[in-house]
Amino acid sequence: MRTVAIVLVILVHATLFPYSVDGLMTSGAQFDWWTTNIYGALANMGVPLFVMLSGVLLLNPSKADEPLGVFFKKRVARIGLPLVFWTIAYFAWGYYMHGYPATADSVIQGLLGGSYYHLWFLYLLVGLYLATPVLRIIVKYLDRVKFKFLLVVWAVGTVAVPFIDEWGIFSYNPVMFVFVDWAGYFLLGIFLLKSQIQRKLLYLCFALGLAWTVLADAFLPAITGGKFMGFFHEPLNLSLVIASAALFLLLASVPKIKMESHSNLSRLLHWISKNTLAIYLLHIMVLETFVNGYLGFSLNMQTFSPILEIPVLTLATFAVTALIVYPLSKIPYLNRLIG
Repeated sequence: MRTVAIVLVILVHATLFPYSVDGLMTSGAQFDWWTTNIYGALANMGVPLFVMLSGVLLLNPSKADEPLGVFFKKRVARIGLPLVFWTIAYFAWGYYMHGYPATADSVIQGLLGGSYYHLWFLYLLVGLYLATPVLRIIVKYLDRVKFKFLLVVWAVGTVAVPFIDEWGIFSYNPVMFVFVDWAGYFLLGIFLLKSQIQRKLLYLCFALGLAWTVLADAFLPAITGGKFMGFFHEPLNLSLVIASAALFLLLASVPKIKMESHSNLSRLLHWISKNTLAIYLLHIMVLETFVNGYLGFSLNMQTFSPILEIPVLTLATFAVTALIVYPLSKIPYLNRLIG
């Protein structure tokens, strides 16, 4: 599942980095626009998959009694060191490759909010980790009905209220919904894993959620006279919640015995799974190298059509990043810094 998730996350940046979706719409490049629209809808399930899987691993009721000191010591080793290392690395990258300022204010802001745009994910993990000890107790003692109620409250506050504010005639005061955003995905993973849902229904939910995302962002702006905002491509939108949840269960239901029968593939996937954080943190440097032509050639819409360029850029970025991470992961101490 981590392998699929990391490829989808790279696909997000491969889809959005070289292109302006709104620009493609206004320029009349309809085929290219629909291509990026579809790829983008699929790609935005990557982070939800990561968060739901983290919920499964960290919110297991058997871990509810783990001492706080033990828990946070593990998390600092897992996230704290890479956060410091990659913050410095991307300060240097931004300064030397893009001429970003290196003032005291920019350094402080970078430390507080991330020195590069994709590092927001580490800050999300920090927030989820801070909530984990309490959420573990909730998961352990909450019965199924109340658990479902909590997720409904999350869905209303996170999905319904923003939709009404964006597209409705009236607006709602969101302050009544204190349980919002990514914490719901964090809990949703372990809730879903205990659910019994037929695969046919999961495929249907995945297809409908994906289609809803693609079509709604295509036609609602035209109907309302507004510009493309990517509202339905947000991972916290209902259509992507449904599609991501369905994909999560479909991937979780892949028989393990099938993977073990292909030992080489199984070892490869195990290595990728173990090193997804390092791949995630490094991949932007590789992606920008390809897109901006730092090696003497570039992969972008000027090279060939995005229907081919986007998957080629995604897979090339993934493969090269993994090849760089592999030897680095073998070096003592450095392997802890890169993630």
